[in-house]
Amino acid sequence: MAQLEEFKLETRAWLEENCPAGARGSGQVHTGSSKIPLSHPDLQLWLDRMAEKGWVTPTWDKAYGGAGLSTIEYVALLEEMKAIGARPPVINRGTTMAGPTILEFGNEEQKRRLLPMIARGEGAWCQGYSEPGAGSDLASLRTSAVADGDRYLINGQKIWTSDGHTSEWMFILVRTGPLEPKHDGISFFILNMDQPGVDARPIDLINGGSHFCETFFENAVADKGDMIGELNKGWTVGKRLLQHERSGMESLVSGGAGKRATGIIDVARQYFGQRDGRLDELFRDEVTDYEMNAHALKLTQKRIVDESTDGQTPAAATSIMKVVSTELQQVHTELLAALRGTQGYGWEGEGFTSDELNSTKQWLYSRAASIYSGSNEIQRNIIAKRVLGLPD
Repeated sequence: MAQLEEFKLETRAWLEENCPAGARGSGQVHTGSSKIPLSHPDLQLWLDRMAEKGWVTPTWDKAYGGAGLSTIEYVALLEEMKAIGARPPVINRGTTMAGPTILEFGNEEQKRRLLPMIARGEGAWCQGYSEPGAGSDLASLRTSAVADGDRYLINGQKIWTSDGHTSEWMFILVRTGPLEPKHDGISFFILNMDQPGVDARPIDLINGGSHFCETFFENAVADKGDMIGELNKGWTVGKRLLQHERSGMESLVSGGAGKRATGIIDVARQYFGQRDGRLDELFRDEVTDYEMNAHALKLTQKRIVDESTDGQTPAAATSIMKVVSTELQQVHTELLAALRGTQGYGWEGEGFTSDELNSTKQWLYSRAASIYSGSNEIQRNIIAKRVLGLPD
């Protein structure tokens, strides 16, 4: 305990001295992408300082760019960051998805080559999984990779490639064994996005954004050394990566520290305070149910951390977290809009504040939450089979 307290004091002092003003409070978080302008030079400074400390990926081994922190030390670091309003140094799929997967399935050469790059936040990552004919039935994917000497040539199309147009790297599932059973003929590759033969085209969304892309491959090149795991055995690797995605491990480790979906009670006070200050019975019940369920989710997150080993991502239980958290997210945005009344459904115009307009966009975007990262229907099947052990 004394050692932990000493770590907290040292961490607090280092953060206070090294976290610049432009990386505190709300605002842009570095994604690692060289294609997205930074709103403040402090964001790059903050990333560089945290990377040098090993705190971009603090639980990774020092040999791979981390700091070798234990789970309890990681929790303490996040708590100290939250206390001074420090933003994460970087948020991307490299640190949360590709990196942890390479740690588990990559060979030593791949780990030493790829993980320090990820730990320095050098490059943003996107995911090449879904295809126009392979969504929930992902194993039906048809994008092919054919061996050509020391490389593979990739041809096909992916869909819903989040941030594909601003990413430098992709982790991709491709068919390398066309005659194998569909789950067995798939391999997992790391792919450089900045090359001829890769074309990421943004898709306009109903909320006005366009971070989703459809991505086309025409003889795109992946080196044999960038195949993670065994040939034709990428399905296992790809499934494990999805567990990292669904877990939101940083949120699990911190118990949701710094990521609480705030606003429900404040919005209720703001908008009903302009009238008689009282919520009607329906709203009182809905707000109470949401707050209780959100708190229960946080307690469950903390229990999962207590039961984990050195911060390792849980397995099939991540499907439970995905279902509950995305459905709560949808309830959250619905309540925010409803509590604002007609002010909660504006799209543009002088009669709405920026918060009100943003609320509309969040409400529209939240419709996708129960679909992306594996639809909640699929997650319930996983829970039934892998967690509860129910028969097919």
